[in-house]
Amino acid sequence: MSWVAQYGYFAIFGLLMLGIVGPLIPDETILVFAGILARQGRLDYAAVLAAGYAGSLCGITMSYFVGRRGLLYLLERMPFFRRHSAEYMERVRIWFGRYGRWTLFFGYFVVGVRHFTAVVAGASRMRVRHFAIYAYSGGLIWVICFVSLGYFLGDQWERVGHTVNRGAGGIALAIAAGAGLWVWRKRRS
Repeated sequence: MSWVAQYGYFAIFGLLMLGIVGPLIPDETILVFAGILARQGRLDYAAVLAAGYAGSLCGITMSYFVGRRGLLYLLERMPFFRRHSAEYMERVRIWFGRYGRWTLFFGYFVVGVRHFTAVVAGASRMRVRHFAIYAYSGGLIWVICFVSLGYFLGDQWERVGHTVNRGAGGIALAIAAGAGLWVWRKRRS
């Protein structure tokens, strides 16, 4: 947060770009904090939206090309990965053809999902045009939502944030448990 307060738009851009590529940076918190700073008059609301959106676009695009170039290179060139991935990559391509576009769009709102959807989209050879339409529009809505939360909730965000985090954590655990149960049942049959 001190980086955002000190370096402003450059920090928002850089941290979001890195946060989308890797899951170690709290993207939503950065956006909300930037919205709070905009409400206080320390940053401009429109410029915060632009910096956040540009950072998320760069990050998601980098992740896509990591999947398209880096992951596919590993899967095709290394015998261990080639042997074990061929069956799964075809399933991924089929699944991503059906549901992947919407996963890109809504994946921004699920912590951890947005970090992998672009890589999987690249690895499944999703067309760049389709990727851009869904990922970029989802990113725009995501940035607007969280910056606006900070801007309109202002100082109340800390109180509301604890409630939201608990609810989101419970939902994420329920989804993970459901997915684990589904995988376990598939392997047993």
